[in-house]
Amino acid sequence: MAPKSLRGTVRALIAPALALAATVGPASAPAHAAVWNSCDQWGNTTLDGYILYNNIWGSGAGSQCVWANSGTNWGVWADHPDTGGIKSYPNSKKVINKPISSLSSLTSTYRVTVPSAGAYNTSYDIWDTGHDYEIMLWVNHNGAVGPLGTAQGTVSLGGHTWNVYKGNNGANEVFSFLRTSDSTSGTVNILPVLKWIKDTKGWMGDETIGDVQFGYEITSSAGGLDFRTDSLTVSGG
Repeated sequence: MAPKSLRGTVRALIAPALALAATVGPASAPAHAAVWNSCDQWGNTTLDGYILYNNIWGSGAGSQCVWANSGTNWGVWADHPDTGGIKSYPNSKKVINKPISSLSSLTSTYRVTVPSAGAYNTSYDIWDTGHDYEIMLWVNHNGAVGPLGTAQGTVSLGGHTWNVYKGNNGANEVFSFLRTSDSTSGTVNILPVLKWIKDTKGWMGDETIGDVQFGYEITSSAGGLDFRTDSLTVSGG
């Protein structure tokens, strides 16, 4: 699972905000934060049509700072303790707001630099506007992390082969697609994934896709680790 726009909002209500405020201390953002940076728990801004969000939502979090040269070239420094539970999902979001049946295309490209230590996944998090369904696409992961739900087999969609999981977090259905081999760059054709869930499996109807988010779901990064989005595009309509 991952908090994203919605999960950032929902968990802002349910996460122990006072405890987090105490644990998320000041830290220095990287010097290459040319346009914007924030170490605030919910720090966010809009650049080039993308919404950037620091999004430290989990309990027991440490320090984290996000920086951005643009909406598609940004990164995060995070120092979260080596304990279980997701601490944050810093991300860049593109708003779509179209029903699946009205989309003629929905694609994304990514290129990232991620650490060899820590526990995290690099993932897309896609939400419908009603926040009933969450579709996660993991392009890489490291350490003791895993998806919610039960295994549903393997499928090749959108230019990648995924191990599929289906579950519920108590608030919404979660469909997780884990790339069978880690990747730090590539192109994902997202629309066939959505149509497979809707038409082939019948797990959801013709939902209006609200947000396509891309970022790092961090469980631990003790000592401070850098996660960098070297380039990102989300396009479609």
